[in-house]
Amino acid sequence: MPGRKKLILESAWCKGCGICAAFCPRQVLELKGGKVSIKQAEQCVACGMCELRCPDYAIYLVNEEE
Repeated sequence: MPGRKKLILESAWCKGCGICAAFCPRQVLELKGGKVSIKQAEQCVACGMCELRCPDYAIYLVNEEE
């Protein structure tokens, strides 16, 4: 059984385009102060849409440590 995924955000790489937030099906992300932030981490289903759409590689999923 695969492990749970965790959303990682590299805010220094984020240019604030908002593409990741627009494609998030659960509205987990929001733009705040010109950068993306995680507003509802518990709602994340680790679908990877944000990671696929981010042109700056500023957001990605990693395996959560057990």
